[in-house]
Amino acid sequence: MSILTDYDSLLLDLDGTVYEGGQAIEHAVDAINSAGLPAIYVTNNASRAPEMVAGQLRDIGLKSATAEHVMTSAQAAIIMASQKIPAGSKVYVLGTDSFRDLARAAGFEVVASADDKPSVVLHGHNPDTGWAQLSEAALSIHNGALYFASNLDTTLPMERGLHVGNGSMVAAVVSATGVTPEAAGKPGPAMFHAAAKTLGSTKPLVVGDRLNTDIAGGNAAGMDTFQVLTGVSGHYALLTAVPAERPTFVADSLADLSGDADQLRPGDQGGFTADVDGEEVVLDGGTPDSTATQALRTVLAAAWAVEESAVPVTRVRAVSDAARTALESWW
Repeated sequence: MSILTDYDSLLLDLDGTVYEGGQAIEHAVDAINSAGLPAIYVTNNASRAPEMVAGQLRDIGLKSATAEHVMTSAQAAIIMASQKIPAGSKVYVLGTDSFRDLARAAGFEVVASADDKPSVVLHGHNPDTGWAQLSEAALSIHNGALYFASNLDTTLPMERGLHVGNGSMVAAVVSATGVTPEAAGKPGPAMFHAAAKTLGSTKPLVVGDRLNTDIAGGNAAGMDTFQVLTGVSGHYALLTAVPAERPTFVADSLADLSGDADQLRPGDQGGFTADVDGEEVVLDGGTPDSTATQALRTVLAAAWAVEESAVPVTRVRAVSDAARTALESWW
């Protein structure tokens, strides 16, 4: 039975899950279109307006996507700021024009200089951010402005690899001011709760590729989580994941949304067996038809059963030929 029968909505990450560098990841579009569930795309990328993101989704084949189906960390940061300062307050936005437009739409006065004494600094990803903008943000914070970041992702996955993310730019401001921002995006639970509320969903499934943002955020929100191996976090990251970052389900890609829930959970499968020996998991068994992901789920069940107070598991040792073949494709 499809895993989707247990849920009433999908809360989907974008980069590394649905697309990479603007190009659809294999199987993603067909899986989402055929899921038959309402979806909201929950993204830590604050550089694009919801309308722009929705247009990009339509361009890759997700024809029903509209701005209402997108929840960005810029929107979440503005909601967070609105809870701390009144409408009409001055804000300095370190980000794109779309972030500034969202701030104005929320009733804030967007200023261009620390000399204007903004009450808040809103910090989102912008590829054009440089020393001058970072300095204005730092000066504003030294003058007493509250500091909110859309997200703290240190890297941004794109076609050529991992680029500098918003969290790395935030680190420069933190270094200059000694002030750590409140972060609105993942791994905090706020975006997921807001997205579920928008859909009227009581049983959403959070889908993502990154353990320390997508999965940690979904877990923090008390929701089941579905990890795909198409983006940032791979097999060995899952092996050493702390409890707060461990997904409910592990999948190769979004194509597995039609899979059986019991097969997608960590556990013995594919004929593999796994036992913990000190810091390593010993993987044995399997058949010529067994897959690397079946081996992974088998290993995870053993590794994650180890008590936190015990020696952490960090390695896998293959015994059988099938186990060695499976591990060759792990990353």
